[in-house]
Amino acid sequence: MAHIHEKIDFTVAIFVVHDEKILLIHHRQLDKWLPLGGHIELDEDPEQAALREAKEESGLEVELLGERPPTTGPGTRALIAPRFLDIHRINDTHEHIGMMYWARPKVGSARRADRTPQRGVPTNVTLAAGEHHDIRWCTANELDTLQPPMLDAVKWYCRAAIREISSQT
Repeated sequence: MAHIHEKIDFTVAIFVVHDEKILLIHHRQLDKWLPLGGHIELDEDPEQAALREAKEESGLEVELLGERPPTTGPGTRALIAPRFLDIHRINDTHEHIGMMYWARPKVGSARRADRTPQRGVPTNVTLAAGEHHDIRWCTANELDTLQPPMLDAVKWYCRAAIREISSQT
């Protein structure tokens, strides 16, 4: 999607955890390992963007985790709060305000790149080949072995998501 504003955009990152593993994509254009995610479009709220991006980039339907306040009423809809927010520079003139969501798969299951099922991991993860080189489930320890290396900040979020979501089950 094109940038909504020349100086800043709002984005979502979806850290999907299942069975103490996190779902990651190797982004084709950026040549980086990242969680699922992308821009929030003008006609959607952050939750809708997170659910759409997860489905587009992996084929998975996910459940966003977090607190939704009981304040929905006429003209108002309470949203699940992102677990974290950040702002990061994309280039000299453009930044993203990132909303990081924790999530878990609703249904189905993932397969390895060679299409064989991964035991204990939901199947039906689909590679968005136009956007990504690879998609895979990783343990916290495997984050250190990814090539190209994952950024330390992204690794921190991945490990926090694995730790927090795994402790809830």
